[in-house]
Amino acid sequence: MAQILCIANQKGGVGKTTTAVNLAAGLGLLGKKTLLVDSDSQANATTGLGIDKNSLKKTLYHGLIGEIDAKSIILDTDIEALKMMPSRIELIGFEVEMMSSEGREGAMERLLSQVWDGFEYIIIDCPPSLSLLTVNAMTVADAVLIPLQSEFYALEGLSQLLQTIERIRQTFNPGLKICGILLTMFDQRTNLSRQVAEEAENYFKGKERVFKTMIPRNVRLGEAPGFGKPILLYDPGSVGARSYFALAEEIAAG
Repeated sequence: MAQILCIANQKGGVGKTTTAVNLAAGLGLLGKKTLLVDSDSQANATTGLGIDKNSLKKTLYHGLIGEIDAKSIILDTDIEALKMMPSRIELIGFEVEMMSSEGREGAMERLLSQVWDGFEYIIIDCPPSLSLLTVNAMTVADAVLIPLQSEFYALEGLSQLLQTIERIRQTFNPGLKICGILLTMFDQRTNLSRQVAEEAENYFKGKERVFKTMIPRNVRLGEAPGFGKPILLYDPGSVGARSYFALAEEIAAG
């Protein structure tokens, strides 16, 4: 059975989708059979892997509402070991349609259970909110990876996410862990980035893992989605690509 990681932070602009796409790509390039699940109705992870969402007939939404089986949604990518479960704007409807349904928090678990034996890793890109889709992702996940932007208010609002994770543990998924805290948009030259890294280390010391790998500010990382490629294919020699590959190695090492 796959190790399932969800990438979550209710704060937008922290590098959540960039991390989901490039971590999945890195694991795929390491030869690990990996499935990337785009659980965000903005579908940025889908387009970030070069998939034309407008041409899709069936997406994650149709699987979650039980209209289609999981295998019928999965698409190939440019990396042989990496597959994709795409999304599109209709995923917004899942929140509304399932709101009063019994067992609504387990829809993603029911879907992914059909295919998880065929993968070593499943990476779920969550929406930037603590919504029903995020609850679904945390209910099926083994662990949560939290991207943390290297900025002044980085740790503010994190307590809300940690409280949500604790509620999911108590209610739906007692085995849910925090895989680690990933510092993103890190700039070694600034005192602020170094200060945030130090604060994160102190805040989580003895409780949660802060990854040794930090993701730097890198122009090429911002360009890659426009070409429908993860940074590891768009510019494999860039500092952003090297960092995400190092993160994949760190996670694969356990």
